Amino acid sequence: MNAEVNVASDSESLQVLAHWFKSNGTCQISQTDPRRMMIERYPAGLFSEAELDALWDVMEG
Repeated sequence: MNAEVNVASDSESLQVLAHWFKSNGTCQISQTDPRRMMIERYPAGLFSEAELDALWDVMEG
């Protein structure tokens, strides 16, 4: 009985994950500007402009 519940749960989880990938895509991060991604991801004011510039330089190599 537990195996049937786990299979149903796993199937639903896979469907949710598949829907997320379909909605968000898998290549979205590589197409995003890393500087913009950092600005959107972290709270405003966490990094100064100078720190963003330094991190940007490190990311560019």
